[in-house]
Amino acid sequence: MNKVLKRVLITIVVALLVLSIGFYALFNKEISTINSIKKIDDYGFYEINVTSDYGLDGLVESGGAKNDGELVQYVVKTLMKGLPVNITIPDFGCSTFQAKTPEGDWIFGRNYDLDPIPGMIVRTKPENGYQSIAIANISVLGYTLEKGPDSFFSGLTSLAAPYVMMDGMNEKGLSIGVLLIKDTPTDQNTEKVDLTTTSAMRLVLDKAANVDEAITIFENLDMHASANASYHFQIADAEGNSAVIEYIDNKINVIRKNEGEIQALTNFLISEEKYNFGKGQDRYEILIDTLTEKNETLTEVEAMSLLEAVSQNKVSEDGEITATQWSVVYNNTKKTLDVVVAGKFDKVYSYSLFD
Repeated sequence: MNKVLKRVLITIVVALLVLSIGFYALFNKEISTINSIKKIDDYGFYEINVTSDYGLDGLVESGGAKNDGELVQYVVKTLMKGLPVNITIPDFGCSTFQAKTPEGDWIFGRNYDLDPIPGMIVRTKPENGYQSIAIANISVLGYTLEKGPDSFFSGLTSLAAPYVMMDGMNEKGLSIGVLLIKDTPTDQNTEKVDLTTTSAMRLVLDKAANVDEAITIFENLDMHASANASYHFQIADAEGNSAVIEYIDNKINVIRKNEGEIQALTNFLISEEKYNFGKGQDRYEILIDTLTEKNETLTEVEAMSLLEAVSQNKVSEDGEITATQWSVVYNNTKKTLDVVVAGKFDKVYSYSLFD
């Protein structure tokens, strides 16, 4: 080998080494996050430990995002370093409720109903926010039951998972869940920070310690509903407080649970101005009747059984499948959760927020 060629090869090797070191220095936390992904159920359910900065503070400080497209642009620039990602929120139907255990723990139950999709347990521990554990619908990021984040490169898109959560709980014992209402899309336009449906939920989990603080966050943002739809939210905390956030004619409406009341939610509005618009009244009746009969007191096993009672598994006339993709009972007092995947209620996955 002549000296010139040898020098060229050495230069190339050094350059590649420098690039590799630079790449790792730039993406080390992202690499760690992607490498944490593991499949926990053969149906298509995963877990990720997000150690990288997903840029929530930057999103808020920049004024937010007025639609899914703007959120995608922010995610691509900030999280994905220019790598493409698509976020598409589908139609879904769900159920939520709050109850307490015989020991006095406050719990929050949630069914997520949709056609078969992959899900992901998302753990986050932001430097400037509360630690949380949430469940994301990662079909929103383009994954399917057949093609999930099963390799490093296919897992890159999962860096955006914190922004596609559908329910979750933070270290203060605050839980939140979103439910679909097929109404005129909420699109508020004032001078407040602009956020979409799931990015608003991420802000609540990261910044709110209780229901009052969560309500304040909602009241101080302009909500821009994703996917040309409308949604409402139930939030519950470790002190037994619960509230529903709804939007009527682009105006926020807060329905607090008063002492001695029971609060649950499905896919119709409970605001007096537009009560009963939507669907899921049959599921709601089962929730309210059971919680009333039990004086709002359920063991965590009974809470999961109630979720099973209102779970769905049906095929519509046009062939669309609606099934409960996950059922979860969050213990807001103990900061634990039990999860059932795809209606397999004989198999429960248990987690602690602080594991």
